[in-house]
Amino acid sequence: MNHDDSVSVAELLDERRHLLEVTYWMLGNSREAESVVGEAYRRWYGLSEVERGEISTPRYWLAKTAGGICLGLLAHPRRDATGQRGQREEHHTTTGGAEEVQASLAKEVSRVLLNALDSLSPAERAAFVLNDVFGMASGTVADIVGRPESECVGLADRARRSLRMQRSRSTPPDEHDLLARTVREACVNEDAELLESLLCPDATAFFDGGGKVRALSRPVHGSRRVAHSLLVLLARHPRTTLTTHSVNGRTGLIVRYDHQVAAVISLDIAEHHVAQVWVVLNPDKLRSWNQPPT
Repeated sequence: MNHDDSVSVAELLDERRHLLEVTYWMLGNSREAESVVGEAYRRWYGLSEVERGEISTPRYWLAKTAGGICLGLLAHPRRDATGQRGQREEHHTTTGGAEEVQASLAKEVSRVLLNALDSLSPAERAAFVLNDVFGMASGTVADIVGRPESECVGLADRARRSLRMQRSRSTPPDEHDLLARTVREACVNEDAELLESLLCPDATAFFDGGGKVRALSRPVHGSRRVAHSLLVLLARHPRTTLTTHSVNGRTGLIVRYDHQVAAVISLDIAEHHVAQVWVVLNPDKLRSWNQPPT
């Protein structure tokens, strides 16, 4: 089967945009992202028609191939996607649609966050980006990274802890508690102005749905957008409650729906404002919160 004849132009362009997004987040460099996507497609067309016909989901095959190339680049950053030596420097392409995609990505992905991602190991960065940024299921992440599923879960957890340590300053517990309670008050009262004022201008919110719920598939960046996304998620409902509770040793927020924990929110604080918001919506990760007390 020739897959190229069986899909629409819109689907083909959406597939390419998705690959550019994944590779840009993994590498933080638009020139390298473009090169990796080009190499992934080159390998696709290097297959025979029979081999391509046996691939049921070309988009997944391309994402897996691009992810593998990215891992190789992260491990050997002085080589480009084809294995040639090169320099990792930001470069602007002049290829029309791709340029627009990369420009929008560069605006969406904060330089602060990309610099923080650079400190992670290749496997940690890949696991974090694929799981937290694109909401891929842990089995899919394991397939792309080439590690056991349980190991990929651990890699993503280590990446989150590392990012939190880099961004957060040593905040006294009472200050953290007060800020968390004020965030709750702003959310309960749907006070967008107050909530935005509590966030760093370059705050980032991560939504971990684990592919099990329709959570936002990518991080939200910027105080206004983060505030909006939280208020939409926590919109008033007679069966929904929002309370403060200890989360990872610091005051966080617990969202309950009909007394069932539906989300756990951790807050990382820097310079008296919330720098990062981590929203866990994955039912698998919430099981311990919903177990009856022993």
